[in-house]
Amino acid sequence: MEFIQLTAEQRRQFYSEGYLIVRNAIDGRTVERLIEAGDRLVASDRQRNRDTAHKGQMDGFRNVIALDDAFIPLLTCERTVPLIVQLFGANIHLATSHLIYKKPDLPEAAPTYREPCWHRDIFGTVEDVGHAYLPRMEMKCAYYLTDLSEPNSGATLFAPGSNHLKSALEIDPKTGDPANVLEPSLRPGDAVFFENRTWHAAARNLTNRIRKVVFFGYCFRWVKPMDYTVQPPELIAKVDPIGKQLLGGFEDPEGRYRNGLGIEPLANWCKNHGVKYEAVA
Repeated sequence: MEFIQLTAEQRRQFYSEGYLIVRNAIDGRTVERLIEAGDRLVASDRQRNRDTAHKGQMDGFRNVIALDDAFIPLLTCERTVPLIVQLFGANIHLATSHLIYKKPDLPEAAPTYREPCWHRDIFGTVEDVGHAYLPRMEMKCAYYLTDLSEPNSGATLFAPGSNHLKSALEIDPKTGDPANVLEPSLRPGDAVFFENRTWHAAARNLTNRIRKVVFFGYCFRWVKPMDYTVQPPELIAKVDPIGKQLLGGFEDPEGRYRNGLGIEPLANWCKNHGVKYEAVA
């Protein structure tokens, strides 16, 4: 995996505002391959790993990296993952890979309609520990495959700075959004990072197009993956050592426990490139 230096401004924005936009994270041909693969899956009758929700307005698949080889390169995408490691350190793994197709809103949908609604990520953590004690545990990278440069195209909405909130987000009932809502203007191939504490929702989709996006989420390795338990051996065999770490593919050949087993690929990458991770609140 090549090295791209995270700038001081990128670091400041991510830590202070909870999100970061990376333009042209993947090229046009990669976008085409991902759409071709995603369209095949959504058009299929496959039900395992399928994630249909919100009154049929959304369709997609969990752990999509194991369903089509087109998604494997995103695991160590060279325009995004080096930045993630600089922000989160070497002790990480893949927690989720989630393909989501969001259909145009139904005609009867109210202007305040948001599906999914405003929320923080990692299901159950708010209920378990509360907003005041919620730690930073996950970084999601959303790769957008369709043109969301116009408002109300179904992009992900963010509340900048909400990653530091110690309480629930205040929503204006007249608009359905917080006062500082941000709707990013995105082109196919753009990516957005955001952490689990950052409040976000889906904008209305008033176009006649399906919004297509794939989310790759990376957690600290002490956080359980969300959409798989053990990845298929044939998938792990297709990736390099860094990919194997991210997929949880390391084990002691003698079956003994070793603290930190499997972190070496990214730890060595950090050492080679002078990356020093410092924990932040």
